[in-house]
Amino acid sequence: MSDRYGELVQSSLGRKVAKNLGLPTPIKLDRYEAGQPVILGEVALGISAGDDHSVRDALVQTLSDQQAKVSSNTPLSALATTAIDERLIDDNARFKVVIFDATNIKNADELKQVYDFFHPIARRIKTSGRVIIIARPECCTADDVGFALAQRAVLGFAKSIAKEFKKGITAQVLYVQKGAEDQLEHTLNFFMSAKSAYVSGQPIYITKAQSSSSDDLKGKKILVTGASRGIGQAIAQVLARDGAKVYCLDVPASLADLQKVTGQIGGHALPLDITAHDAGEQIVRACGQLDGVVHNAGVTRDKTLANMSEDKWDLVMNINLAAIHRVNDYLIGHQGLSEAARIVCVSSISGIAGNVGQSNYAMSKAGVIGLVQATAKVFEGSARTINAVAPGFIETKMTGQIPFAIREAGRRMNSMSQGGDPIDVAETIAWMLSPKAGGINGNVVRVCGQSVLGA
Repeated sequence: MSDRYGELVQSSLGRKVAKNLGLPTPIKLDRYEAGQPVILGEVALGISAGDDHSVRDALVQTLSDQQAKVSSNTPLSALATTAIDERLIDDNARFKVVIFDATNIKNADELKQVYDFFHPIARRIKTSGRVIIIARPECCTADDVGFALAQRAVLGFAKSIAKEFKKGITAQVLYVQKGAEDQLEHTLNFFMSAKSAYVSGQPIYITKAQSSSSDDLKGKKILVTGASRGIGQAIAQVLARDGAKVYCLDVPASLADLQKVTGQIGGHALPLDITAHDAGEQIVRACGQLDGVVHNAGVTRDKTLANMSEDKWDLVMNINLAAIHRVNDYLIGHQGLSEAARIVCVSSISGIAGNVGQSNYAMSKAGVIGLVQATAKVFEGSARTINAVAPGFIETKMTGQIPFAIREAGRRMNSMSQGGDPIDVAETIAWMLSPKAGGINGNVVRVCGQSVLGA
């Protein structure tokens, strides 16, 4: 669905009018194109002072592998860098990616290092730039209150600058468990790249995991539910682009659309009601053992609670939540998943923030988050993972049916001042499904442009 206001302010006249009236001026976001490198410009690298070099060493290795042009506040023998103060002498110097290793900051006073690094470059970050802070999660700070407060504090900083910098710039905090530094590369590459265009203001938790030699989905068997249109269709297309063998599931009534999608990507159509009592059994029979499952199927039946009929309540809860639980249980209990399978569930920002007229939908999507977090604990110690994405306002036919005023509010109430595209959700899911994503388990990642809802 087109955003006509967003298109208007791309013109010089529209931009001028919007500025004079104090209206939001969304910019066209960088999005991934085939063959594109991970890093699309210069990198500014900050290292906090301290004795723990494990994250620093991982960053150096990743940036070296990407052949990045790096300016740093710290000399690094294993990576050719320019001193950042020297680079800033050039008034034209601009950075596409900014990374700060905060893992050595142990108290409130040492947080000044964050200011000292970011202040001189705050106006030097390019459009659709990426800001990434590396920190330690709660499990690493034990009962050290100073360490804990400092590591949690950087999230507030990241969420704030993501709002301040605008221009399509995103900011995240990657919380890396001690000993999980070898899992950092995959996630760092995703958030440095154009694939993460509409993900901002998020804490990402990376834990110890078995390493994989493969970093792509080539040959992996992945099931996508609700795949006949919208976000599900985009997910199927991205996974096929990345080499996966995609099984596309939707209700039999959508068979024509389903076959159109599978014909485009060389996938396999599976017309099936996901709420059927034997849905899990039918999936295993049709697909065999799966390497990944994307639970995208979902419906809305919006009414205020006082006006909501029982059938509308039951339908939403069954499709959006109960069916996921039943299918997962069957796949786990009947060898339907490979040893390192990945499950990704599609929740919603409504499941985090709630929404008027969506008590059924919000309850089901909040339940999805609970399901993911509980199953993640079950998967601990194995190579399997489960995560969730929580889309915000995504431009689809469904959002196109929202009344104009509400639709415009939904589009603009985020740091990007625009809705996301289905591919933004799909790219995030592809990152979670990768064999390299073993350290990503139990995360709930919002794909919402840093919406003000539920923040």
